[in-house]
Amino acid sequence: MLAYVNFPSWIRPEIVPGLPIRWYGLMYLVAFAITYLLFMWQMKKAEIVPPKDSVVDMFFWAIIGLLVGARLFAVTIYDSSGYYFHHPLQIILPFARVNGRIQLTGIAGMSYHGGFVGATIGIITYLKVKKLDVLQWGDMLVAGIPLGYTFGRLGNFINGELYGRITKVSWGMVFPNAETFPANQPWVKDFAAAVGMPISGAGAVNLPRHPSQLYEAFFEGFVLWLILWFIVRKRKPYKGFVIACYAVGYGVIRFFIEYARQPDRGIGFGGYGYPIILQPLDNFLGQFSWFNFSTGQILNVLLILTGVIMMAIFSSWARRAPTGAELPHPTGRKLRKKLR
Repeated sequence: MLAYVNFPSWIRPEIVPGLPIRWYGLMYLVAFAITYLLFMWQMKKAEIVPPKDSVVDMFFWAIIGLLVGARLFAVTIYDSSGYYFHHPLQIILPFARVNGRIQLTGIAGMSYHGGFVGATIGIITYLKVKKLDVLQWGDMLVAGIPLGYTFGRLGNFINGELYGRITKVSWGMVFPNAETFPANQPWVKDFAAAVGMPISGAGAVNLPRHPSQLYEAFFEGFVLWLILWFIVRKRKPYKGFVIACYAVGYGVIRFFIEYARQPDRGIGFGGYGYPIILQPLDNFLGQFSWFNFSTGQILNVLLILTGVIMMAIFSSWARRAPTGAELPHPTGRKLRKKLR
């Protein structure tokens, strides 16, 4: 009995075969559209009339910051080969010379954490320049982001990328473009036998993996959105609380999903993607430990700490803000001016 499933053969990255229009790009357009509509719904509900074009402009600078930050993190923190240091134009160019010929490669490699930092800088800068309430607008923005994020991860799944670690769970999936392993290695034979995968005569084996894109779409996207939208947003004790809860919530969920994701090769001990190793393993590909941590997990811990610090800071600001009963009394001079 097979203990795995094959990646659906009917799924194709292109919307129309032969045309450079992909589901991945469309999914991200849907993600931005959903986030925008949820933001505008909250503005209307709160009876806030934003300055003309301010919302569209904010989203524009958020997207620019997201793309720049996501790309910079990907080519620095997640690239240990030094390729982009020697080929800096490949950071921004969607084509490259392959085997002596110029080919369209797209701009592959984006980091969520870099996108988070870049978008945050872009949004805060714009709102500060326009003298708009950063925390109020930020709360409304992040309340809708996870639902949009759901579609972004579905785009990754359709592309068959960002797949997870090899696994023996019954819903493990064989991704067509995943890394294969030599069939003559004992651990590969044992792994294949455990999931009922025939490897007789095979030179290399494509083992089943966690569909981690779907885990992320559901938990980091849909579930986190439900929590923020229906619980946190309606009960926030002060401005900025939704922002802080988003950072903590995403960081916690992503930290645990990282155990199922395929770590970025070339980073950490032996190049297997674990900068922190508390339990050495004989085979980092076929074995697992809860005590070895990927780069993504380190960044998620930093994100959680950032969220906790934001809670403390925003709560302190809210306590120090003057209330109606605490407004300063006018001085005698000011009273005389009013009487005149």
